[in-house]
Amino acid sequence: MPARLKVLSPEQLETADTRALVKHYLAVLAERAPGASVEVRVPPIAAAQVIPGVRHTRGTPPAVIETDPETWLDLATGRTTWHAALSAGSVRASGERTDLTPYLPLDGPRDPADVATPDR
Repeated sequence: MPARLKVLSPEQLETADTRALVKHYLAVLAERAPGASVEVRVPPIAAAQVIPGVRHTRGTPPAVIETDPETWLDLATGRTTWHAALSAGSVRASGERTDLTPYLPLDGPRDPADVATPDR
């Protein structure tokens, strides 16, 4: 049976890598902050429910965080802080428990000055 591999253009490869990394870091966040009280959305790639608290099952959740893929990767890897992304308008967060500062970055060292106590 012939191999059915497709050579990707640099743009397609970059997009595929970005999608994989976004999903990876959302999974890491879900592992470190299990729960279903906050929905983290990174359109058009993926979303995850995280952080302990009141669980929602239908419709729009009471707590939502939304950002673009590049900002999510910057947050996850520590290239930017939660507060800097919020101030820049790169992240939209509404509802209780939507401060991800205690959980970020997801890899690499954390700046102790930017760590807050989770809102519970």
